Amino acid sequence: MASIARKRQREILENKTEIPPTTEDVANVAEPSKGELSTLKKDEYEHDSSDEEDVKNTIGNVPLKWYDEYDHIGYDVQGEKITKPQKGDEIDEFLQKNDNPNYWRTVIDPHTGKPVVLTDEDITLVKNFVEGRFTEPGVDPFPPSIDFFTYEKMIHPVTNHPDQKRSFIPSRLEMKKVGQFVDALKSGRMKMSEPEKDSDEELDEKLPTFYQLWSNEGESSATRRYRQFIPAPKNHLPGHAESYNPPPEYLFDEQEKQEWKAKEPSERRLPFIPKSHSSLREVCGYPRFVNDVFRRCLDLYLLPRQVKMRPNIRAEDLLPKLPQPRDLQPFPTTQAMVYEGHTGPVLCISVEPSGHRLVSGSADNSLRFWDVASGRCLGIVKFSHAVKDVAWNPNAAVSCIAAAVNNEVLVVETNLVYETENEMLHLEAEEDSESSGNSLPVTWTLVKSGSEYENGIRLKITHPKVVHTVVWHKKGDYFAVVMKEAESMPVFIHQLSKRKSQNPLKKPKDPVQTVMFHPTKPYFFVATQRYVKQYDLMKQELMKKLLTNCQWVSSVDIHPGGENLILGSYDKRFCWFDLALSAKPYKMLKHHQKAIRQVCYHKTYPLFASASDDGTVIICHGMVYNDFALNPLIVPVKILRGHKVCDGIGVLDCEFHPKQPWIFSSGADCTVRLFY
Repeated sequence: MASIARKRQREILENKTEIPPTTEDVANVAEPSKGELSTLKKDEYEHDSSDEEDVKNTIGNVPLKWYDEYDHIGYDVQGEKITKPQKGDEIDEFLQKNDNPNYWRTVIDPHTGKPVVLTDEDITLVKNFVEGRFTEPGVDPFPPSIDFFTYEKMIHPVTNHPDQKRSFIPSRLEMKKVGQFVDALKSGRMKMSEPEKDSDEELDEKLPTFYQLWSNEGESSATRRYRQFIPAPKNHLPGHAESYNPPPEYLFDEQEKQEWKAKEPSERRLPFIPKSHSSLREVCGYPRFVNDVFRRCLDLYLLPRQVKMRPNIRAEDLLPKLPQPRDLQPFPTTQAMVYEGHTGPVLCISVEPSGHRLVSGSADNSLRFWDVASGRCLGIVKFSHAVKDVAWNPNAAVSCIAAAVNNEVLVVETNLVYETENEMLHLEAEEDSESSGNSLPVTWTLVKSGSEYENGIRLKITHPKVVHTVVWHKKGDYFAVVMKEAESMPVFIHQLSKRKSQNPLKKPKDPVQTVMFHPTKPYFFVATQRYVKQYDLMKQELMKKLLTNCQWVSSVDIHPGGENLILGSYDKRFCWFDLALSAKPYKMLKHHQKAIRQVCYHKTYPLFASASDDGTVIICHGMVYNDFALNPLIVPVKILRGHKVCDGIGVLDCEFHPKQPWIFSSGADCTVRLFY
């Protein structure tokens, strides 16, 4: 008891604890009023403070051993010294351990030196820390996993954030680091670490190396890439001819044996003569077996082999993308009328400028006028020879026809069709004999009476050779003729109003086939067998020479705009020339099976046609644009069939209607046909 009293006295002296009030002191205290109760209530924010206010010692995180020599342990917020508490002896420690129930949970604060009683939460935290568990109570170390990525196909992605900008920009730091590594490798300052070798590899290096002569397993990948193995082609399997008893159709007769022996070994269909045996035992040994096997070995050893890469290209991709024919209408598609009456092949036809009448010349020495709408023959003019060519004057005021008959060009007035007379055809010539000062072998004759006059013939122009082609100028006063058989002066240009003639070509190098006037300019086109020459009639000089790439030109026609030209040839070629682009064909077609006889443009519609000996007329859409940057659009749209092929000759001539998308054609079957 003495020790307890002594301890009590010591605590009072040290102000460690306060003296508990007696019962008398409690009785003397009066009860507080309601106003005093409000002031005496506990402050709810008393214990709410920041971390800095909770720390009473403000020395910071400095070692406390620095204050071992002093009587204080630090400074408080007001800057006053915090004195070190006095430490008791072992007796006091023993008494505290027996009397204090919270002794086991009391610890000493190193910053203040005062005892601090740990709460239940602090005790739980320490236990969890010592036992290796989570310090925070209620934490589950193994929570149920959430399957973000499932096997089911989800609608929305787990993450859909946009890529960052730095993912698109190369890293400069990495580029600089790689550059340093490359420089170090080149200079030898850095060496690549060699892979560690296994014990088996080290043992293999010590053993001698043996190579397999016919093996490619040890070949490097680089060498194998350059040398690709190509298997040898296999021999053809034996057929019925190699049988010991082949069918009778495979056996040779005497004539076939003689032909087989007369041919070279490389030209023979079979390298042996098939023979028939009743049984396999009767077949004798092949005498050239060793030779054939040796030749086979030489082929496998000496002949080089090369892999042919077959291009994987579809045929549809090679064809140009063309519009559909139904989008390019109108164009003739159906046979509408057949004009019958000629007894010989119809060699030529020509349409009146108004489109109401048609004239045809035939090998039966006749010239017939037709009504286009009804198909009725309006008149017939008989001649002594076949009509090689006929051309209707494009000038409606001068209603006449020029017909090439033998060596004469007959100007026929259309009084059989129209009951009108042309005064120009009845005028006398200035010189009744040869024109141009008697320098040209051409004779103009005015027909005034007789049977020829009654048939409508008004002028006769006699030439030295047979005339094959007659072409009018657009104005209707000039027309040109071609004599294919003439070696000199094959072309003449005649003026109808003045009865004069001129010869633009004295002696051409190549035979002239046909000629054509330019529709708007004073240009003259002369087609020879392999070239087309363009002349300037005003300057009288050669302007351009077109290379046709054809063996024999048959016909030529000029586009109404004057910038494009088409021609056909007897070697089944059709060429389109752009005169402003090049002297070579812009487009070459070979859509006919036989020779092309005639080509022609339409005067108003973007159409052109070609007639051939295969009995067909092919209609094509040919659009020419005003913009020089656009190329002409050429699309075949229709093949017209109707004419019969007689003696290898089909359609001889074709011509478009001047105003409608119709076409007339004449053939060797003695008919003229209209397609619309």
